[in-house]
Parts: sequence; C-alpha cells; structure tokens
Amino acid sequence: MTIAALEALTFGLGRLAEAADGAGHRLCLLTGDRAVYRHELAHLTPEALAALDIVDVDTFDESACAAALAAVPDLRGLVNSTDTWSVPGADLAAKLGLPGPDPASVRLLRDKGRVRTLLHERGLSRGGAMTVPIGSNSSDGSDGSDGSDGSTHTSPTSSAAAEILREIGLPAVLKDSAGTSSRNVWPVRDERQLHAALAEAAQRPFAGRLFAEPFFSGPVYSAETLSWEGETRLLGVLSRQMSPEPSVREEAAAFPVAFPDPELGLLQDWVGRVLVTAGHDTGFAHVEFVLTTEGPELVEINRRIGGALVGEALCRALGTNVYEAMVDTALGRRPALLDSPVDASSGPATGFVLVYPDRRGTLTGWTGLDTLSAFPGSPEWYPTAVPGRRVEHLGDQRGCTGIVLAEAATAELALHRALSAAGSVRPVVAADDEG
Repeated sequence: MTIAALEALTFGLGRLAEAADGAGHRLCLLTGDRAVYRHELAHLTPEALAALDIVDVDTFDESACAAALAAVPDLRGLVNSTDTWSVPGADLAAKLGLPGPDPASVRLLRDKGRVRTLLHERGLSRGGAMTVPIGSNSSDGSDGSDGSDGSTHTSPTSSAAAEILREIGLPAVLKDSAGTSSRNVWPVRDERQLHAALAEAAQRPFAGRLFAEPFFSGPVYSAETLSWEGETRLLGVLSRQMSPEPSVREEAAAFPVAFPDPELGLLQDWVGRVLVTAGHDTGFAHVEFVLTTEGPELVEINRRIGGALVGEALCRALGTNVYEAMVDTALGRRPALLDSPVDASSGPATGFVLVYPDRRGTLTGWTGLDTLSAFPGSPEWYPTAVPGRRVEHLGDQRGCTGIVLAEAATAELALHRALSAAGSVRPVVAADDEG
C-alpha cells in the first residue's frame, strides 16, 4: 500500500516517510525538483529511505500528475502539504476517489481576499478587503497621464489609490491573494508609500490578484492546529519575528509561546471559529494572526503544517512524530494526535532563525558553521540554498540561505540561543562586479 505526496515542504520529508512506514505504507513523492529536498534526502534514516519512492514529474502539469498517480501501486491516500499545490492536490484526490478536502473549500482558503471578506461579514475581523484594479495584467503600468491625444487622464494607480483610501483607509496592506513566502506584500502608512506600492505592483506577476486590507498593529503569531470533521485542537502558538518595514520577511520564530491559560483559551476558541467559518474542517492548519489591542486579527490561513522548521518544532515540543496525523488524515481516518494526552510541554522548546545575506550575488558558502557547537542549545544548521545559487531577492523568504535551530526549556530561552548562534553565521556572497 502507498501514500503519495504532491511535493512537500522543504523540511519534514524524513518524518513523513517514517510516519507512512509506521502505518504500513510506502511514501511516493511526486516532485518537479528533487534538489529542493537535498537536505532531507541526505539525512533520511535507512528505514525511511527504504520506504520512500521518488517520481520525477512536472508537478505544475495536472494531467502528468494524474498519470503518475494512476501508476502508483495500491494508492490509498494523497498528502498535500504545500500552498502552491493545494488546489490541484484537492482536485486530484477527488478525481481519484481518495480521501481529501472539498476542492471548493481549498480554493476559498487560497484566496486571502475572499477569506478576509468572509470573516469581516461574519464579525470575525474588523476590516474587509477590496480587489485593487491594477497589477501585472494592467495595460498601463505608469503613474502619470496618457497624453497621447493631448488630454490628461487619471492613471490606473491614481484611481486605485483613491479607491483604497476611500474603502480601506491607511495604514493598509497590499498583497497577492494567493502569494507565498511574503512575496508581493506592501505595508503602506501614507499616500506616498501607497502610490509607490501601486506603481511597483503594476510591474509584478501575481499568483492570484492584488488586493488591499487594513493594517493591524501588533506582534505576529501563528496558531498550529489539527482538525477532524470540524473539531479543532490548538497544538500550540508559534512566535514570529518580522523584519522592519517596508520588507515583511520572516526573521525568526519560537515554539511554544507561553500564553496565560485564559488568553490561550480565548485563542483556542477564536481559531476554531475562524477555521469553521473559512471551511477548513480536517487536517493541519497554520493560522497566522496579529495580536492587536482588541484581540487577534487574521493574517492568513494555510491548510498545512507551518513552513521552515515549524513541523520539527511541533515534533520536539509534543514529543511525537506529528506527521503521523498527516498520514491518518490522508487515509481518511481520525488522527490519533487529536486525542493524545501529549501537549507542547512534553518536549523541549525550540527557536529558529533564518539566515539572509546582506547583498545580491552568487552564494559561495558560509562562515561560522564550524563554531555552532560552541553555543548552548545544541544549535543545528538546516541549509535552504547551495553554493552557486544566485541570490536575487532580499526582501522576502526567497533570500533565505539556511536556518539555525536551538533548544531550551522555554521558547523565549530557545529563541535567545538561536539568535546568538545564528549571529555567528554569515553567508558569503560574491557580488556581480567581483567577477
């Protein structure tokens, strides 16, 4: 018997293979680029490696994926743990008669603007969303007048800015309705920033469409949850340290955050209502939110385990392989983790820091990796790039070259240790003008 995975997150493949093997199934990974999993494949246990098959296929070609899945012997389930492939994964599971989410609900969750509007209508958000009528498909990417017939016309960006000021107000956030890795996100606090963001957005490609929503002030967290048929368990809350504006890249995180019991109970109730309203009733969810002076406000819902090292943090804190719940869900059965007595105090807390270069160019390596063992917390290095890779984007997670993870008794101490250790690691980048 086999469980297939339509791509996967960069980290966690080994734990997923072990979970499938423990359930008596092989794991078959469909991937368009197995190099994404180089670190995981290099560290698989012999048992996990023996239980894993890899099929190289264009995972953006749904027909090719359907053919590849049809060839998998005794296929029982399809794991879909990414945002990019969540919609085609749901469609494929439905076509093949495998357990899986309602494709319509997955499409809703992939549209951040629709989710914001829905929550606002149901009283779960103080602000709604509006589609911005400008973007990469606009025929006019300028911010000036046409003037081709001697007259002056209002530019698309000016019209969009006026509508945003009227409907949303400032501060606001402009972003891609189906974006990932903090790409195409613009926080704007004044009209100058608004016009600049719109002009830049007009030149960008989007996975979805550009929309605007209110900017909510406060620290950012994510609720890590597991659901089955509408019942949701809050596994814990992850802290998220963001870069200074105007970039919005993620810098560091720690798990589990020690909220007082009353506040944790309120978060459990809130996230349960948000997920039910948004139509997510089964499987993991990674619910990003801002904790404002008036309570939590949603950033976005990802119907998966959190990215980077969130899955690893969950496994360590709960003292169990949480990917077993992913396998259970893929097989259409209630996850045992939902009823398990373990909680986020069962194991060590973790903190992890994303390591970015300070300039564009070609990555040639890192300094400081050999000194990590001198730091407390047993720091570990998880590379996300290889020497020779071009670094083009510094303002979002695409620029991350690796992650330093450290352990401690609390998330606060673990984050301090991870920050200390990561401070000794420096990506070495050859600038273009260095030959």
